[in-house]
Amino acid sequence: MAMLTVVTEAVPPRLRGRLAVWLLEVRAGVYIGNVSRKVREMIWEQVNALAEEGNVVMAWATNTESGYDFQTYGTNRRMPIDEDGLRLVRFLPDPSNSSR
Repeated sequence: MAMLTVVTEAVPPRLRGRLAVWLLEVRAGVYIGNVSRKVREMIWEQVNALAEEGNVVMAWATNTESGYDFQTYGTNRRMPIDEDGLRLVRFLPDPSNSSR
């Protein structure tokens, strides 16, 4: 069992309801819990099936150099990258601030 955090933005209510079955919603769209790998993978399948145009990040404790891992779904300015075996986040330019 490992600590799991899921943060959602603009997802349908049915996904939020599904997440609330396995995790505690501590703030709007922020879920936490202590689940097995099998349950975590099943939750991610639900995210992929139900998130539609929203975006989701799932982070969990694991035995890596950083002590955690994460994956994302949907479009967001924060994009995960691998740098020398570490999972980091790169920020994409804000399209609303593009110069003309």
